[in-house]
Amino acid sequence: MTPQELVIRMLPPFGGWLALAALTLPDASPLRAAAVAVFLAAGPGAAVVRIGGPALRSRPAESPVDRRDPDFARHSDLLERLMLVVFLSVGVVLIAATVLIAGHAFSGQRVLLALTVLTTLAAFCPPLRASPPPRTRKGSAP
Repeated sequence: MTPQELVIRMLPPFGGWLALAALTLPDASPLRAAAVAVFLAAGPGAAVVRIGGPALRSRPAESPVDRRDPDFARHSDLLERLMLVVFLSVGVVLIAATVLIAGHAFSGQRVLLALTVLTTLAAFCPPLRASPPPRTRKGSAP
């Protein structure tokens, strides 16, 4: 693993620990709100999408029939990952908050701490290997 890959891998957990550190700022601080909001919107999802990255890259987007944009596949894949990051982050936040509510232990700080720990653990997970594309027999329709 190169140093650049390590830095990219550790950005989401670093954002979580930074958001936890921002909780020491005054309650109405815009910096505190921004750090927490950015981490909750993208941190956990970015760590999970990084794990599944090779599987996502194995099947690129199919462009429409008329090729107006030569970089359609690259832009489409980037948009797909961005949306996955946001939606997975929101889903993980909701699940973590629901579990803490059910356990009668809910607080914003506990949710943030739990998500930071989970994001850190996900950053240490190895990426999944991409499975080969399915083969079709000669003469059969795909």
